[in-house]
Amino acid sequence: MSRVVVVTGSASGIGRGMAERFAEDGARIGIADINAEGAEEVAKELSATCEAVAFPVDVSKEASVSACIDAVLQRWGRLDVLCANAGIYPAMPLADMTEAEWDRVTGINLKGVFFCVKHAIAPMRKQKSGRIVVTSSVTGPVVGYPGMTHYAAAKAGTLGLVRTAALELASQGITINAVMPGNVMTPGWKGQPQEYIDAAVHSIPLKRLGLPADIANAAHFFADERSDYITGQTLVIDGGQTLPETAQVMDGW
Repeated sequence: MSRVVVVTGSASGIGRGMAERFAEDGARIGIADINAEGAEEVAKELSATCEAVAFPVDVSKEASVSACIDAVLQRWGRLDVLCANAGIYPAMPLADMTEAEWDRVTGINLKGVFFCVKHAIAPMRKQKSGRIVVTSSVTGPVVGYPGMTHYAAAKAGTLGLVRTAALELASQGITINAVMPGNVMTPGWKGQPQEYIDAAVHSIPLKRLGLPADIANAAHFFADERSDYITGQTLVIDGGQTLPETAQVMDGW
């Protein structure tokens, strides 16, 4: 029987790319997103190749996450893969950042991951198997970016969660790993000046922005049986952007 996969934040962007990748396997996919209308549209499109259902969820609220997982179990009776992907990245200078804005970003990007993992492992423990993939970022764990203090702190925090959760869950047949995207062409890039996009591409050794499919392929690997012996690990997917010591390195090659 096909696996049951839940992807949070899958109404668009990287999450949608992940859902599309698992759809290629004919998985039963929960399109979980706060954007209920967008989730319904994605589920309808994917239903041409697999069983896809939209589930509304606000990952920053534990009751909403719990209700979402319960709805998935009521529909399919199991949960095999969780992609905890939902996240936001509003820019704001540190000096202007309010407590409310800090809480909003970390509430979705870090606490939301905690809620999703906590409630996903309950059915996985009963099954004695499960795969969890967390979407972190290079921003925070590897590099910094002005205006993204709250985002960077949250994304770095997810890696601590992944490593420690891996130790707790290993004996129960559950693995948890993280993908760390660099610059990926998602709806958030729309409307950016071409000069800004060109500068970003110039800084990437592979000379292109990432695509949602690039991240989805890595998430699919971590969820695949071929990665049975991998847990608590991270994978940077950035086209080599974080490798150079200086910008001059890129100019000279």
